[in-house]
Amino acid sequence: MVGVGGSSPLATTRIKLNGSDLFRPVFISKNKVHTHVNVIPRIISRSEHSISRSNIDKGVLDILYTLSRSGYEAYLVGGGLRDMLLGLEPKDFDVVTNATPEQIKTVFRSRCRIIGRRFRLAHIHVGDKVIEVATFRAQSDERGDRLIDAQGMVRRDNIYGTRDEDVWRRDFTINALYYNIDDFSLVDYVGAIDDLNAGQIRLIGDPSLRYREDPVRMIRAIRFACKLGLELPKETATPLPLLAHLLAETAPARLYEEVLKLFHGGQAACVFEKLRQHGLLAGLFEQTEYCLQQASSWSAAVLPKALSQTDARIANGKGVNPAFLFALMMWEPLWTALDCDEQTLVHIDDLLKAAATVLNEQSERTSLPRPVIQQVKEIWATQLPLIHKKEKAERILALPRFRAGYDFLALRAIAAPNLQADVDFWTQVQIEHPEWLQVAVSYPESGESSRHDFDDTQQRDGHHKRRRRYRHR
Repeated sequence: MVGVGGSSPLATTRIKLNGSDLFRPVFISKNKVHTHVNVIPRIISRSEHSISRSNIDKGVLDILYTLSRSGYEAYLVGGGLRDMLLGLEPKDFDVVTNATPEQIKTVFRSRCRIIGRRFRLAHIHVGDKVIEVATFRAQSDERGDRLIDAQGMVRRDNIYGTRDEDVWRRDFTINALYYNIDDFSLVDYVGAIDDLNAGQIRLIGDPSLRYREDPVRMIRAIRFACKLGLELPKETATPLPLLAHLLAETAPARLYEEVLKLFHGGQAACVFEKLRQHGLLAGLFEQTEYCLQQASSWSAAVLPKALSQTDARIANGKGVNPAFLFALMMWEPLWTALDCDEQTLVHIDDLLKAAATVLNEQSERTSLPRPVIQQVKEIWATQLPLIHKKEKAERILALPRFRAGYDFLALRAIAAPNLQADVDFWTQVQIEHPEWLQVAVSYPESGESSRHDFDDTQQRDGHHKRRRRYRHR
């Protein structure tokens, strides 16, 4: 193998091409990935693959054809293709083109909005949908608008190139297929079809370098492994625990969105297990990981079962609420912050003060929207009257967070069987008095505005005028 510009060869990838083997050398120099851009891709004709235009959103087809008629190249790319090849229903479609964002804006005019600073993209409105259109990215960081920090993370990347360059900038081989609207063929530079057939997730280029460029790729690898039932080969998995600390450098708002994708995709139990297995959970839930490492951890006993129930809800078409997820994940850290066990007297003011501390610290890692923080506090606060105020059952059942609080209490009973009698009481009350229940669903949407109804109930009763202490069981 021959080096490029004095670099030494890092890896050789075998790509199956029309019955013969083509070797693609990849070379590394400081903060760069160099790949031969003249590699001949494998062209998979329409008769050789299962993707049909009937499976592609009509709005996406309209964008592809409009760009093509305007004289630009346009391809369908990414996860939508991958999912269709695996027999799954695609959730979204991405379009890539050689048109710049400004040229895309000229073509689609008022339907198009240019977004992003790190990566400039075009969002095109088709009815009530928004389709993301990206411009081919170039390989070289020696020209244009690209910024890489000292850790190797790409902070800005707006260098435009060709399809032959763009493919090497993509993360995983299974996400690097291109669907050509002109002849309905698939274009495969990196052995994506072979990796899908082998059931494995590989990065394009050196895994450590690619993870450093964008640490979110580490948790994306976990999500794809669980969602698609694929394996992480040694070269993909080995760097994960070594680079997990880089997640702390990622924007908290972005990590919040990634957490929802991880745990609300229907494979939360698998995701939780693999995040822990590969040392990544602390990068998202540092306080929770600390609790999991303690003897007789509540989280270790409850979280796997609770997340399995979340998966079951999603499989049954039921809604899930981010607040319930974070209430579960942060319950044991809450009591660690209170510095007491479950037999200690606790006042609701103390609970809410500790809740603010724990949730604010969590927001530094995964930026929690204000409505979600409020709902988490309400779920936690509801635990007190569920145990200690049964004589006010009618009023408690009318609380908007009653159902979420009741479900949370049932999960707590997994680790504390003495709570099962309380769960049984509220189960029976709901059977006998369904008219007391609010119409609200068990898991309201995260964007719903809300007030602290438990506090409102206290104030209506006049309990706000004196401190009350509850024995938390």
